[in-house]
Amino acid sequence: MIDVDRAQVMAFRVAALGLAERSDAHPADLPVLDLGVQDSTPDSTRIALTARTTAEPGRTTAEPGDDRLIIVWGARGAPHLHRRADLPSLVEQLWPVSDDDAAARIKSGQIPDGARLGLRAFTATAEAFRAVVTGPMPRGQASTEVSRRVPAELTYDCKSCGARHIAGNVWQHAGLAGGVEVLARGKDASLGPIPDPPPLPSANRGVDRLIETYLRLLGPAGPAEVAKYLGSTTAVIKGVWPSGLAEVRVDGRRAWLPQPEAARLESVPAPHGARWLPAMDPLLQARDRDLLVPGRERQKEVWRILGNPGVLLLDGEIAGVWRARMSGRKRVDLTVTPFERLSKAQTSLAEEEAGQVARARGVPEARVIFE
Repeated sequence: MIDVDRAQVMAFRVAALGLAERSDAHPADLPVLDLGVQDSTPDSTRIALTARTTAEPGRTTAEPGDDRLIIVWGARGAPHLHRRADLPSLVEQLWPVSDDDAAARIKSGQIPDGARLGLRAFTATAEAFRAVVTGPMPRGQASTEVSRRVPAELTYDCKSCGARHIAGNVWQHAGLAGGVEVLARGKDASLGPIPDPPPLPSANRGVDRLIETYLRLLGPAGPAEVAKYLGSTTAVIKGVWPSGLAEVRVDGRRAWLPQPEAARLESVPAPHGARWLPAMDPLLQARDRDLLVPGRERQKEVWRILGNPGVLLLDGEIAGVWRARMSGRKRVDLTVTPFERLSKAQTSLAEEEAGQVARARGVPEARVIFE
C-alpha cells in the first residue's frame, strides 16, 4: 500500500499530462491525446497544446494542423480532439457496457422516457447519423433529419423553433458511433462523415483500457470519479473495474493506479513554473474537484454553469482564473483573478509564460492584468 498526499497527486498529474516540461513532439504524438483534449472554445485546443509544446521555427501557433487529428464527440458526448488512428478502439471503449449504462448517460428531463430504451437509443441514433450525414452539412439540418429517424421517446418539442428535436445528449453521445466528425462550432456549426469510419459497435470492448488511461493521466482515482467522467454510474463502473491495479491511499482515501505508475507517483518531483490552461483543459477533467481546487468558493470560480474561465497553474497548483480579450490584431489581454496574493516571482513567471497564449492566438504580444 502506498500512502501519498494531495501535493504528490497534483505533481503526478501535472507530469503525466505533459505540463511539467514542454515537448518538441507534434500534437498528435503527445500522451495527453490518449485521453483527448476537449474543444470548449475556438482557441481552447490550441492553448492546451501550446502549454505542452515548444515553438517550432517559423511557427507562431499551436494549431493542430495535422491530418492525424480530428474533432469528434467523445467522453460525455463533448467535442474532443483525438487521433484518427485511435477512433476504432475509442468508439468501442465509449460504447455503453449495458442498458443501465446507456440509460445513465442519456438521462434527461427533456426525454423522461428515453432512458428506458437503453442501448437501443444509441444504436438507433448512430444508424440515423450514418444515413443522414453523408457529406458536410449544417448541424441544424443534421438534427432535423436525425430526429425524424429515431424513436419518438428520444425527441422533445422545442418551443423556440416549433419543431421536434432529438435531445442533445443522446445524439452527441451517439455521434462517434454514427461516424460523425465535428467540422465547425458556433453559429456556423457543421458536421461531416468521418472518412472510413469505424464500424458501428455491437458491444463495448476495452472499457478497462479506457479506465486505465484515465487513471494513468488523472489518477489515482476510484470508480466514482471515472463514472462522473463518462457520465455513467459508480455501480456500472465498479462492475467493469480492471483487475491488477495498484491500490494507494491519498490523504487516507482509497484510490487506484495502473501498476507501472505507482513508482512514478512516489518519485515524481515537485513541478515549477507557470502554465496558462484553457477552460476544460485535460487537467480540469479529473472529477475529484476537492483535490484539484480545495474550497467550494474557488471551485465555483473554475467550474461554472456557463462560460468557464481558464486557469493559471503556478508550481503545480491552480492559483487563479483568467479570461482573454483581443486588443486589436497584435495583442491579447489576459485578466487574472488570483485566489491569493501572488509574489513578485510568481507574477514574473505568469507574465513570461503569457507569451505562449499569444503564440496560440497567433499574435505577437500578450499583456497580463492582475485584478
